[in-house]
Amino acid sequence: MAHLPVSEIQLADHFGPHLAYARGVRLECGVEPDKLVKTHCCFCGQQCGIQLKVKGNEVIGFEPWEEFPFNRGMLCPKGVKRYLQDSHPDRLTTALMRDPREPGGFRRTPYTDAIQATADAIAKLQSEHGSSAFAMLSGASLTTEKTYLMGKFARVCLKTPYIDYNGRLCMVSAGAANKKAFGIDRAANPWSDIIGTEVVWISGANVAECAPITTNYVWQAREQGAKIIVVDPRITPLARTCDLFLPVKPGRDIALFNGVLHLMIQNDWIDHKFIETHTVGFEAVAESVQSWTPAKTAEVTGIAERSIRQAAEWWGQASTSFLMHARGIEHHSHGVQNVLGAINIVLASGRIGRPQCGYATITGQANGQGGREHGQKCDQLPGMRDLSNPEHRAHIARIWDVSPDDLPGPGVDAYEIFRKIDQGEIRGLLSICFNPVVSLPDNDFIARMLDKLDFYVAIDFFLNDSAQHADIVLPGSLQEEDEGTVTQIEGRVIRINQAVDPPGDARQDWRIIQDIAAALKRPHGFTFTEPREIFDELRRASQGGIADYSGITYEKIEQQFGVFWPCPSEDHPGTLRLFEKGSDNPIARGNGPFYFPDGKARFNQADYTPPKEDVDAEFPIILTTGRVVSQFLSGTQTRRIGPLVDQYPEPRLEIHPQLAARLQIADGDWTTITSRRGEITLLALVVKSIRPDTVFIPYHWAGPLSVNRITIAAQDPISKIPEYKVCAVRLTKAAAPPDGRFERTASGLASNGKGGRSA
Repeated sequence: MAHLPVSEIQLADHFGPHLAYARGVRLECGVEPDKLVKTHCCFCGQQCGIQLKVKGNEVIGFEPWEEFPFNRGMLCPKGVKRYLQDSHPDRLTTALMRDPREPGGFRRTPYTDAIQATADAIAKLQSEHGSSAFAMLSGASLTTEKTYLMGKFARVCLKTPYIDYNGRLCMVSAGAANKKAFGIDRAANPWSDIIGTEVVWISGANVAECAPITTNYVWQAREQGAKIIVVDPRITPLARTCDLFLPVKPGRDIALFNGVLHLMIQNDWIDHKFIETHTVGFEAVAESVQSWTPAKTAEVTGIAERSIRQAAEWWGQASTSFLMHARGIEHHSHGVQNVLGAINIVLASGRIGRPQCGYATITGQANGQGGREHGQKCDQLPGMRDLSNPEHRAHIARIWDVSPDDLPGPGVDAYEIFRKIDQGEIRGLLSICFNPVVSLPDNDFIARMLDKLDFYVAIDFFLNDSAQHADIVLPGSLQEEDEGTVTQIEGRVIRINQAVDPPGDARQDWRIIQDIAAALKRPHGFTFTEPREIFDELRRASQGGIADYSGITYEKIEQQFGVFWPCPSEDHPGTLRLFEKGSDNPIARGNGPFYFPDGKARFNQADYTPPKEDVDAEFPIILTTGRVVSQFLSGTQTRRIGPLVDQYPEPRLEIHPQLAARLQIADGDWTTITSRRGEITLLALVVKSIRPDTVFIPYHWAGPLSVNRITIAAQDPISKIPEYKVCAVRLTKAAAPPDGRFERTASGLASNGKGGRSA
């Protein structure tokens, strides 16, 4: 394991995670808040509207925001308890410098001293090893203003090509496939189009736990007669109420889509006029799926042939439909191909660009959409522009008042940054809103690479598991401590309003970045006084690009309950639905609704390839991973909120009774899961809702509870997304709980007070 300044127990004692519950003024029924602040939840990509109750400088609760049209006041468990992250005892209120002599491993440091020390370390490292020796990792939960600033900071101030973001672990396969098929990366339809459709197809999405409010849209569609098809290796909560469940073997989604398209063509359930008028490439794709007979599809996917035929019939014969997918088909070494397979059956049906005829990716992170549009991705400039395109570079350089020649070229993806640390090419790192020690696969390697750095600075509001390895930690801001915009799941740009001020020496993240630039004596372009100024520059930078925000203002967002991009002028209302008949865009210029010069969508051949690591005699069981409703991403926030931890205290191994019986594992037994990367030991949860050849573990926990210690670092060759959804493991019943700092009981609760104390 990697070296930490002090023991994990000492770190946990000082920095948590400790559990926050409602106490004091938060329990007083008669207290009147000073104000209600209309804003949005800080967690998933749905970005539900919420009103935060503020007393003094503290968020004490919430009220539903029923007027906001997406969620109409509804919230999931995380949204209901999100206010407990404010005024949290683990909140960082001062800067920290690594000091093993201190009991907690870090010394409290004046903010200005920490900023200067950061700048000095960056300058020294870059003068000795070049600008590219320093890298940045950013996040898709930041406001769009911050993500824009991060990309500009890397390329203008630090002059490094090496910046990427944790959206690399979330949406990139969908984004890449959408650009290959449609020329644009955004949900094609508003969620209101789900209601009234004849068929809703959901692939690889645990909707009820990962995007809970979307469940309401699906159920409303069902109430109006829609047939619901769910494809997943597990009978997820929403799947328990669907009309047709297809229990696909992990990593075989392409085969299913190809098999369905084969049946659509065979039965002439395709829209010939749409295909001829609005697409190219159909003939080659049709030829490629000829061999995907129902029998072959059933053999590869593990789905009964009768169910495959039923799904194709419902999908093929519908007059309206909505297809959604999420990480279940995207977290693969062929994630882009999976998504292209899904898009192919949408295009063949001709059901897109009309009301109740939709297609969308379910965004995971809070700003998963906006966070991948404006420049923090390793190959992208603002407005979804291409960093390799000379015209795009010239446009952005003009906005930033620098020479195009001074802008670095494309960098590498987030995981490749760690490989370059291993090779000694990258020697310094700044991270914000990213917890790679928990999030990235094979994460013992990630921890070792953080300790190999000459200098590591982290910006965060809690000392997350990665920041524990840092030399300097700068206290950043919670969502409610700043303002800005995010773009939610439908492509709707919405407004985040500030509710409270950052405590102590904590600062808004954009101020911290600008303070580093000033301390480096490189302030050009980093003298903004408020987020609105950043957004106004972003609007100009995006103008004429695919993700055109130039017509969006803070005021228009408030007036319209959000603005759907593209919005190319202030008198433009925004684009509710993409690809509508007669619509125009800056690429097609009147030739058609899709974002290619000829205005036509692309069919793409989606050939089947097996997972990088399939099962064998040594590792005969498939491991897949995912989320639970009460936790979010790496758990930096949700593992500190008491009621959410009480709901699901620690990860369990979900295993089917047949497999459990064969291995003599009973419900509640300690079980060791071993892959080629390592092993973890967890309590077994015997359930009938999973395939007998597959086991499932949620990924929100760190250290000995982290499933990403054993997942594989294989990546999609196009999107570079890791293959979290498939690797090969073996299981053995463990005689006792694993050795380690956490004592755990069969109830799943930490019992030694080191990992889950109340506060």
